[in-house]
Amino acid sequence: MAKLTKDELIKQVEGMSVLELSDLVKALEEKFGVSASQMMAVTPAAGGTASAEPAEEQTVFNVVIASSGAQKIQVIKALRELVPTLGLKEAKDLVDGAPKEVMTQVNKKTAEEAKVKLAAAGATVELK
Repeated sequence: MAKLTKDELIKQVEGMSVLELSDLVKALEEKFGVSASQMMAVTPAAGGTASAEPAEEQTVFNVVIASSGAQKIQVIKALRELVPTLGLKEAKDLVDGAPKEVMTQVNKKTAEEAKVKLAAAGATVELK
């Protein structure tokens, strides 16, 4: 088998279908024990300097009432609006036992809405 030049190899790759390219990448990964996705993280940034891996944005939050504030009744009402499955006693216990986690594993939008609503009622709220 004749050795291909870089240009000849590029021409052959250009003529491949997406499926053929995918198979080629898999074969190269297996042959050399590497992963194409790992190589992307090591590639220098456009500015010519190596960049640190970007921090993933948090997408799941826990809403914690750090302090109920002076208006406990308003906070209990707001909490029951946010979590309709809570009874009056459960909501009161959560507010009285602050700091307490009141919502777990919610998306960012829901967590932000809960924080605004509880803060407006007088509670100190943290998102974790």
